[in-house]
Amino acid sequence: MSSREKILSAIKNNQPALTPMPHIEYFTQPFTNVVEKYKMVLQSIGGTVQEVNNIAAIIEALKIQFKDAGRIITVVNAFAEYAEIYTQNDDPHKLDNVDIAIINAHFGVAENGAVWVTEAILQERVLPFICQHLVAVINKQDIVATLQEAYDKIAGTSYGFGTFIAGPSKTADIEQSLVLGAHGPKTMTIFILNTVD
Repeated sequence: MSSREKILSAIKNNQPALTPMPHIEYFTQPFTNVVEKYKMVLQSIGGTVQEVNNIAAIIEALKIQFKDAGRIITVVNAFAEYAEIYTQNDDPHKLDNVDIAIINAHFGVAENGAVWVTEAILQERVLPFICQHLVAVINKQDIVATLQEAYDKIAGTSYGFGTFIAGPSKTADIEQSLVLGAHGPKTMTIFILNTVD
């Protein structure tokens, strides 16, 4: 038996007894209006947010906000009149010059201004990271207060890819100077739908 095998064997034979995970009570929610908290936090980290009543209102807002945009991609069929539909069967190399990507999100988290997205709604993992401007749509009733609630929502679900995205890409690594769009979208705009189309 080699020294390596002896060490690994000793580690294997000297494991501590398994203990059950502790029960953690829910943290007290420090705010009452999760939508207002979500908006405040997202804006504080560089994102923009608007409440709207329908998809048509989103399209009108995007036409104003991004009037000089080039290529606009979406995986949401409701935006077909405004943007090019991207499907899972498309070549991901076609995403090399995307100005705006429009996606849905499963839910938002008021505590940190994030949205939760998975491969199921993205079609292509790279889409929210390769575009210049990211637009995400969430339903008002799908905003939770804390990450603890968010993890409860996604617990036990299987997916190939999932991520929380909070605000535009940013870094302050170089001389403590904040740079937006360092390694991803320069802007992130969230539309909160008051009603479902």
